[in-house]
Order: sequence, then structure tokens, then C-alpha cells
Amino acid sequence: MADEAARERKIMVAVDEGEESAYALSWCLKNVVMENDKDTLLLLYAKPPRAMYSALDGTGYLFSTDIMATMEKYSNEVAQCVMDKAKRICKDLKYVKVECMVDHGDPRDVICEMAEKLKVDMVVLGSHGYGVIKRAFLGSVSNHCAQNINCPVLIVKKPKAAATTTTSSAN
Repeated sequence: MADEAARERKIMVAVDEGEESAYALSWCLKNVVMENDKDTLLLLYAKPPRAMYSALDGTGYLFSTDIMATMEKYSNEVAQCVMDKAKRICKDLKYVKVECMVDHGDPRDVICEMAEKLKVDMVVLGSHGYGVIKRAFLGSVSNHCAQNINCPVLIVKKPKAAATTTTSSAN
């Protein structure tokens, strides 16, 4: 166990706009990351693939460069907001190195490629908790990564909020 504590580790946490990834990052900080100068926390956001448009949309109108620039600006703002939120969650870390990365593409592919390229020791992902039907249509990023990454993949599921029931007695 002492060898593990002395070893440098790279832990990659995939973040996105959802509460699930914020929870996974918080959980990772409490349960996985050690407060020492040996751990490096890599925060990765995969910007969704750029939509491919032809010069004409379905109604025959041309997309102007202004519209395309506005869409790219919005995408960059979303990425910045996601990374700012992740950095706020990590603000109390004193000795852990925190690095932020943004890449374009399908999150499944981006996470797998970056994990291999950066030779990370662990990948942490939040689970959206999709049901069978949604998962069949949308695919599961966490399942794809668990099957295709060669290092441990930790999938953190956010607990469902306890249902509050009010009991009223009519006596």
C-alpha cells in the first residue's frame, strides 16, 4: 500500500453539462484522489461534433458565416462554462495538479483516445442512468469506455434523491 501512495497517478475525469459528471468529479475527489503532489487530475470535456451543414438548409436558405460563427462561439462558451464549473469543484485541492482539456468529437471516442494518448491510470465517468430504451438509441458513453479503455474505468452513479412522502392523517 505504501508503494501505491508514493506512485504518481494520472486520473482523468470526463465532465459535461450534466449533474452526473459534477457528482462523479466530487465523488472522485473525496474517494480516489489523494491530497499529495503525486496525483494529477485531468478534466476532459468533449465538445459535441460540429454539425455538418450543406450550403443550403432544408428550406433552400444559405447559412451565413455569421450563423456558423455564432454556433461555434456558443459551443466554446458551453465548453468554458463546463470547465469553470469543474474547476470550482476542485478549488480546495492544494497539492494535486489539475489540468483541463477540451477536444472535439463523439465523447465515447474522445475519452477513449485521450485515455490511451495520455496513458492515464484511471478514468472516472458519471452515469446518466438511462434506461434500456434510451441507452439503445443514444448509446452509453460509460459502457463504451469501460469496454474499450485499457485502464480501470470507474463509473459513478448519482444516487436518486430520496422520495419525500408526506403522510397526512385525517383523524
